[in-house]
Amino acid sequence: MADLVITAANVVAGTGTPTKTGVAGAAIAAGDIVYLDTATTGKWQLADSDAATADARGKTGNIGVALNSAAANQPIVVQTEGPITLGAVLTAGTAYYLSDTPGKLCPVADITGGDYYTLVGLAASTTVLNVDFQYSGVASP
Repeated sequence: MADLVITAANVVAGTGTPTKTGVAGAAIAAGDIVYLDTATTGKWQLADSDAATADARGKTGNIGVALNSAAANQPIVVQTEGPITLGAVLTAGTAYYLSDTPGKLCPVADITGGDYYTLVGLAASTTVLNVDFQYSGVASP
């Protein structure tokens, strides 16, 4: 398998889901997994399962799914939990994880040596992901 292919124009937050706002620290597409870099820039950056820092892998809880596309230094809205239509084809009941491709999602089979397991959520249907970030702190062998 490979990273999910997300159509940014089709990313839609579930009704009443919690969001955070801020400034993009890089080019971000709707549907990308992002984290708030509180240590250096104070901006939302692309999350990455094999990043050097635990924060970039989702440890702090300042992690979510971008709801809009943004260039660096533009405003961004991030969904932190709950149902989201991703604009991607999902397999209902499947768990999706943070990929080692910055900002992307993958199934567990794609977590490879040195990547950290960060659960993003479970697919409720072929279009909706129930976002519930879980940082394990464990790297794959």
